[in-house]
Amino acid sequence: QVQLEDSGGGLVQAGDSLRLSCAASGRTINQYMGWFRQAPGKEREFVSALSWSDSITYYADNVKGRFTISRDNTKNTAYLQMNSLKPEDTAVYYCAAGGTIYSYGDSNTYYPAYWGQGTQVTVSS
Repeated sequence: QVQLEDSGGGLVQAGDSLRLSCAASGRTINQYMGWFRQAPGKEREFVSALSWSDSITYYADNVKGRFTISRDNTKNTAYLQMNSLKPEDTAVYYCAAGGTIYSYGDSNTYYPAYWGQGTQVTVSS
């Protein structure tokens, strides 16, 4: 079993930056880690993921060029650096781990096995 602790959310202004962290415990991650987010009244959506084995990264189109996912193997922790934040980035961000990513053409869909408790990110205009 894997436990995920995500942190780093907060209230910022448009154009600011935040870094989210996701620390995994219980066992070593050797598949994927990433984030989803859910805004009020909307479905949970994929944000980004990282393949632990070969460092391939995946991003949703609406965060490409602004968000960067990375990892620290020694800490079994992933990070999501979010720059140039926009009000539409406001959501609860959920760390995810394990599972698999299905790729079809240019489309990638991540199905995690584990979820964190979520951290709130609020971007004011």
